[in-house]
Amino acid sequence: MKAVFLDFATLGPGLDLAPLDIVTPDLTVYDSTGEDEIAARIRDAEIVFTNKIRLTQKLLAAAPKLRLIALTATGTDNIDLDAAARHGIAVANIRDYCTDSVAEHVFGTLLMLVRSLGAYDRSVKAGSWQRSKEPLMLDYPVESLTGKVLGIVGFGALGKGAARLAPAFGMEVLVSARPGSGTVAEDRVSFETVLSDSDVISLHCPLTSQTRNLFGAEQFARMKSTAILVNTARGGLVDSRALADALRNGTIGGAAIDVLPEEPPVDGDPLLDYAGDNLVITPHIAWGSTTARRRAIDELAANARAFLAGETRNRVV
Repeated sequence: MKAVFLDFATLGPGLDLAPLDIVTPDLTVYDSTGEDEIAARIRDAEIVFTNKIRLTQKLLAAAPKLRLIALTATGTDNIDLDAAARHGIAVANIRDYCTDSVAEHVFGTLLMLVRSLGAYDRSVKAGSWQRSKEPLMLDYPVESLTGKVLGIVGFGALGKGAARLAPAFGMEVLVSARPGSGTVAEDRVSFETVLSDSDVISLHCPLTSQTRNLFGAEQFARMKSTAILVNTARGGLVDSRALADALRNGTIGGAAIDVLPEEPPVDGDPLLDYAGDNLVITPHIAWGSTTARRRAIDELAANARAFLAGETRNRVV
């Protein structure tokens, strides 16, 4: 069965493709694929492995042999799922492969902000401590997570992973009901309550037409002025300009952003022009520990193996 991997380089260096080679020995691997190359590369493929490549109705219609799109990610917003269903193309994602990595990133960047680690690091490297008359420096705020409230929006595997770590830092957890939902389950609170009561809000929900720009000026105005927003999910969940304004004006206390609406942000982004110490930006690496990336390959192979055996493992279509 002919298979192609369209964007293997997005998984980073040092990975062994042996698990995939065993399942799909007729596999062609491309580090990257330009928009003008997609159609030709998937035309005769029966299985397409991809991470970030956008597969539209037009592209799927021009790939008559395609039977499976196997995503190296949990998010499916780059695939036209309705078109895949119409063309009889199965789509499978991978799940719970990077939970520990993402949860650790959430708290790593959170600690950077609440303890001003970046500012202190730069200060020491610039010689400030060496010139100090005191044995220590407390030039920047140093806060504690103990006693703070962590609000989680999106309570799948990744949201639950972050929630599991919270008690180790002495944090209370609030889990948001689905934004816009008229009902609130017993173990959830309303989205509005999460906005108003949380000291930290961590996003783990998918990007859909309902969640695009879920956090904008209106939502930031409802948050505590000291609150921190952490987004390791999808960049489109947050209005970048509104967030930059909220950070600049002190509407909220800080943000840790691992994802942007455009990746890479070749056209720029308002957050990239903001230089305040209350913002940490990382280049979509929360998921990317070596352990998680190896697990992603194993999960991808398991999905392909299941499909070939007539099973529906991790199928979204």
